[in-house]
Amino acid sequence: MKIGIIGLPQTGKKTLFELLTNHKISEKDLASGKNIKSIAEIRDPRFDKLVALYHPKKQVRARIDIELLPKIEKDSITKGDIFKDIAETDAICHVVREFKDDSVYHINGSVDPKRDIDSVNSELILHDLIFIDKRLEKLELDLKKAKDEAKAKEKELLSRIKPHLDKELPLRLLDLKPEERRIIASYPFVTLKEMILAVNVSEDDLNNRALLDGLNKAYGSLKIEVMLVSAKVESEIASLETEKERQEFLSALGIEEPAINMLSRLCIRALNLVSFFTVGEDEVRQWPVKRGSSAPEAAGAIHSDLQKGFIRAEVTKFADLAELGSEEKAKEAGKLHLKGKDYIVEDGDIISIRFNV
Repeated sequence: MKIGIIGLPQTGKKTLFELLTNHKISEKDLASGKNIKSIAEIRDPRFDKLVALYHPKKQVRARIDIELLPKIEKDSITKGDIFKDIAETDAICHVVREFKDDSVYHINGSVDPKRDIDSVNSELILHDLIFIDKRLEKLELDLKKAKDEAKAKEKELLSRIKPHLDKELPLRLLDLKPEERRIIASYPFVTLKEMILAVNVSEDDLNNRALLDGLNKAYGSLKIEVMLVSAKVESEIASLETEKERQEFLSALGIEEPAINMLSRLCIRALNLVSFFTVGEDEVRQWPVKRGSSAPEAAGAIHSDLQKGFIRAEVTKFADLAELGSEEKAKEAGKLHLKGKDYIVEDGDIISIRFNV
């Protein structure tokens, strides 16, 4: 599953992509005009706590695929290429410029994040509307030629979806049944995607609660997660050599952790994933799985043999282990639970799989 990073030119997309992935983008990559693909590690403080408890020989964070998509401009909108790229992602991170800097041009002549957000959202909705109109025309013609129950159901569904888009509302707000989702699963609907708004601000606005509250009020009802991040500040943090220097820098700014860490966790949430941990002196590892996964499915994320021969899962909640300090103490306190095949994995579970193949 992958996140697509989108945005207008000069918003800080490239910098945030590089910070998330530790992938330095070359001029050749940029000149190609193609999607730039990489992998981002999830910066989760629970993982750091478990590493501190176990001091493992090996540590592996959860990872997700991230793609930097070409900038949104008139040409890419007219050709439709940007929408094809977005349709192939599982969620979107829209980077929006709020910082003011006369040396960095803005494609629309001035800095106005709400205007830019609304403009991009409108283009996404228009794309889905145009697709529905064309699809309904074809269905009408096909149904005139011959009766087809599947196509009649599809026409009825699209006819219900269209008024929703006409109201400038994204499809992710619709409560679609599993059967309805199957009908439209192959369609290139871009407003079905979960969306994060990463608002690129100046250092002075990092703790601007009024700005964040205003954006949440405007876009929270559209199921958009909003966060403030300063690409410039994040770059400065990343350039510091020691953890002590980074912590001193963060303290001076009055923030607890780099915003890029929070952004990585928002990405995993937007992909509808949760994560569980396997722990020990040999290895501490964080595993991402689809929300709603059963214990055997989680076992399969580790290795297919564990899913095939699943017997039970021994589960400890992260909060319990962190509070008690060891698996032994958690077990003594009755905090180690035996779970069967029907158990649905919860975010932060620490799991040991018992199996027999």
